[in-house]
Amino acid sequence: MDIVTLAQEATTTTMPGLGAVGYGLAAIGPGIGIGIVVGKAIEGMARQPEMAGQIRTTMFLGIAFTEALALIGIVTGFIFQ
Repeated sequence: MDIVTLAQEATTTTMPGLGAVGYGLAAIGPGIGIGIVVGKAIEGMARQPEMAGQIRTTMFLGIAFTEALALIGIVTGFIFQ
């Protein structure tokens, strides 16, 4: 064994379960975001019932984009595990 190999082995650390913790932290933001999106959509539907269809469509788009952040979080958790 040479010195470079020994140095690489000494600096390599693994922490099992860190990906799950990372995903848990990454899911906090989208969870809050989805709550805000749905709450504001319900508020908008209550104020203007005739726009409920358009508001609902926009709400689902907002939920989809916000949920994409959670999916990015789980993927990065698996990549950097």
